[in-house]
Formats: sequence, C-alpha cells, structure tokens
Amino acid sequence: MARGPRAKRLAGRLRLPRRTVRLRLAILYGGLFFISAAALLALTYGGVAHTRGAYSQAVPAPLVGSSSAARRGGAKVSVVDAEQRNVDLRVLAVVSALALALMAAVSLGLGWLVAGRVLRPLRTITSTAREISATNLHRRLALAGPDDEFKELADTFDGLLARLDGSFRTQRQFVANASHELLTPLARLKTLTQVALADPHASVASLRAAHERVLASEQQLEQLIAALLSLASGEQALDRRERVDLAALARRELDARSAELERRGLRLQAQLEPARVGGDGQLLERLVANLIDNAVRHNAPGGQIEVTSATGAAGSVLSVANDGPIVPASELERLRRPFQRLGAERTGQGEGHGLGLSIVHAIAEAHGATVSTRARPHGGLHVEVRFPAAATPQAPVPA
Repeated sequence: MARGPRAKRLAGRLRLPRRTVRLRLAILYGGLFFISAAALLALTYGGVAHTRGAYSQAVPAPLVGSSSAARRGGAKVSVVDAEQRNVDLRVLAVVSALALALMAAVSLGLGWLVAGRVLRPLRTITSTAREISATNLHRRLALAGPDDEFKELADTFDGLLARLDGSFRTQRQFVANASHELLTPLARLKTLTQVALADPHASVASLRAAHERVLASEQQLEQLIAALLSLASGEQALDRRERVDLAALARRELDARSAELERRGLRLQAQLEPARVGGDGQLLERLVANLIDNAVRHNAPGGQIEVTSATGAAGSVLSVANDGPIVPASELERLRRPFQRLGAERTGQGEGHGLGLSIVHAIAEAHGATVSTRARPHGGLHVEVRFPAAATPQAPVPA
C-alpha cells in the first residue's frame, strides 16, 4: 500500500515536459541538423577511408633494392604506413563523433531560440485573445510586421472580432427593443384593468368596452410573440423540407386579405405563375404573409400592390411591390433590422412591430434564397425573393 503514493510521486517527478510547438520545432530543427551533419561526416570519413595514395607513396620505388635487406626494409615501411592509416581513421572517427554530439546539443539550443523567435507573434496573439472578452470586443490585435502567415491569422481574428462585436451589439439592441415592445402592451393591459376596477360607477357597457380593449391589447401582444417566434425559427436550420408552390401561398394570402384591400381602397395586380420550391411550408407561408402584410400596411390610400411569381432556369422568384411614401436608399439597410421602421430609430406608433422584413430575410437565408429590396421612384418598395435552382423540385407539386 505504501508503494502506491510513492510511485505516483516518482512518476510525477519523471513526467515529460509538455509537447509544445516550440519544443517540437526545436527537436525538428536539431534533428535535421543532426542528420545533415552525420551525413557530411560519414561522407568525409568514407572519402578518407578509401584514400590510399598518401600512404602507398611514402617510400619511392627506386629506393627499394633487390637484396633481401632492402626488401625487408621496404616491407617494414609498408607495415608502418598501414598502422598509421588505421590510427588516423580511429582518431577521425572519435573526433567526428565528439563534434557531432557537440553540434547536436548546440543545434537543439539554437533551434529552441529560433523557434521562440518565430513563434513570438503567436504568443502575442494568444495573450491578447485571452484578455478579450464579451465586454471589450472592440479591441483588436493589430499585429505589426511583415505580411506573412501570422499577419494573415491576426487579420482574420480581427475580422472575426469585428463580426462578433456587431452581433453582440445587435443582440443587445434587439433585446432592448423587444423588451420595450413587450412592456408596452403589458402596461396597457394593466392600466385598462386598473381603470376598470377603480371605477365605482362601472356599468356593464363600460366593463364590456374595457374588456374589448384588453382583448385588443392581448391580441397585439400575441402577434408580437408570434412574430418573434417566427424570427427565431427563420434563423435556425431547416428540420424538414417539402414541396411548396409560392404562387398557391400568395393566392391564399391575397384571398384572406381581400376585405382589407377593399376597405383600404387598394388595387391588386397579381401575375402568379407556378413557382415550386423545397423547404418548410410553414416558414414559407410566413414569408409570403409578411411580404403581403407590409405591402398592405405601408401603402398609400388608393395605392396599388403588385405580386408576381415565376420559375426560370436560375430558380423561382417571388416579388411584391407596393405604393407608399418615398423611401431613401440609405434607409433600406436599416429597415431590414428588427424593430426598425421608416422615419424612426425604434418601433413607435403605427401598425406592425418592424419585424416584417427581418422575418423575410431570416426565412430566406434559411432556405438559401436571396432578398433584394429597392425603393421605387414614386414611393414604396419592391421586394424580390429569389430561390436557387437547387431548391426548386422538378416533380410536380400536388394540388
């Protein structure tokens, strides 16, 4: 039992260092230098080992006589030269091994220093990234130096921070606007209820009128919550796909609003050709409904609505145009954000909650479609949703 903790302590002391990139680069640099030096020394040793001329010419041939004494002297000189050659080769091998070991240690040290120098920008990026949090996303790395891979990495990280900063700012603004929009009908409900209860002379007619106003506020709150749910659903990935005809959806929505079109005195011009796409039927129905609702609500008295749908080689297209006030081109980008309406930074008085175009963009993006919005010269907007050909099924859609 006593050997367990002791063995653990010994293993903790003998634990290998963390395999950092710097350590691996140092080993790589040292290993390459070691292999190169070993190959060079091996070639040098091999060249010296195969060289015999310096030793064979030590005693000139004319000096060797024909007598036995001269032959014994010449043979003795040849033996001494061979032994000297072997000694020189052994000395060369020992010196080469020592030099190789020394240079291996030096190369590892130099590799460690060079790797640290190379990885210095990466350490700067890491330390700065650790200091950046959700509260200071405005900070940037702004890495200086040559236009190399580390500079490209730092610029990419700065771009990511810019997008995250914009997303966090938009999310905070969305939460603030949504809270304001939800509190308004709730405050109205509370006020109407308190006024009705505080009236000592309340009659059946006054209570009925108060309840009708409460129901109207509740309906407004329900519509806002449904719009927020549609926006959240449109920003998510599709769970299912089915074949949907945009022309049929548009025709159904227009029929449902025929009484409102007549009440507002709006003229309808519809050219609905089959436009079949693949996607979530409920979300696509919400997209078409929001486009038509915006065209009706933000139209001029006695204005016109144009709804067209078609299918071509590039895919299916649904476009809705309406008359109305002149929209500056600089306002188009702002109008696609949640809770934004023409002439106001936030949703205020008037119809709708400023979520129509946001829902359209979210649902279109989930289906891989593109939304183009342009202001009409005489007033109003023209919104076109274009679905790619990949989202258009080739099989006929059942009625």
